[in-house]
Amino acid sequence: MNISRSMLTSTTGRAGRVTVRSLALAVVLAASAGAASAQQAPAMVKDGALVGHNGMTLYTFDKDADGKSACNGPCAKNWPPLMAKADDITSGDWSIITRDDGSRQWAYKGKPVYFWVKDTKPGERTGDGVNNVWHTAKP
Repeated sequence: MNISRSMLTSTTGRAGRVTVRSLALAVVLAASAGAASAQQAPAMVKDGALVGHNGMTLYTFDKDADGKSACNGPCAKNWPPLMAKADDITSGDWSIITRDDGSRQWAYKGKPVYFWVKDTKPGERTGDGVNNVWHTAKP
């Protein structure tokens, strides 16, 4: 934020001059407000399951090891990972793993999470139990 000298010496009616101290306080409060709007968790809980912000159910894969996805290539086409952006920050039970291709994926309690291409609308859980290795992700 650029503050000109004229801003520092302007008047505000009965209150008198805007002091450097009060202007500095306003800047600090504005910055604090921005920090308070912290990053959202990558998913939310709905009806006892983890869902992405699009409302689609998330799943875990039994063949994944903590911190490592075993679902790559054709598997990832059917089970798209919940991807993390470069500036995403981990928090609480959420962590970020690095996939084989170098991209970043969200994990919940160490387990990478995925969508299922055959779920076509929010709330569907058609991937639960597929091949006895895919399960609805739960908090």
